[in-house]
Amino acid sequence: MPGEERDAFLSDVRALLIADRARTAARILALDKDFTAIVEDAQLTATDDEHDPDGTTSAFERSQASALLASAVEHLSDVDSALSKIDDGTYGRCERCGAEINQERLLARPAARTCITCASRPA
Repeated sequence: MPGEERDAFLSDVRALLIADRARTAARILALDKDFTAIVEDAQLTATDDEHDPDGTTSAFERSQASALLASAVEHLSDVDSALSKIDDGTYGRCERCGAEINQERLLARPAARTCITCASRPA
């Protein structure tokens, strides 16, 4: 891809990543708040939710919130890594095979670390 075209593409991708970063950071704050509320609620009630057939357990809610939070934190790391790669000129290369990642994939998943072929194979 010619230089000007690549610069325009990277500018578009950077804008997508910056917007994604803001959304993900807000999601992390909300999930952290939810997790804290679940833990605090469990400490304030003396119910035996492990044996309540009508409701979910607080352990399940904590586990679900924790998993969502971990996923969001990992995604934020991927977004930050992609932004750094744009800055250092290595953006768009597969971390496994070194091949160039297809532009359509990068537009759909700007924080993608691997090409489609490598993403389809087990690690």
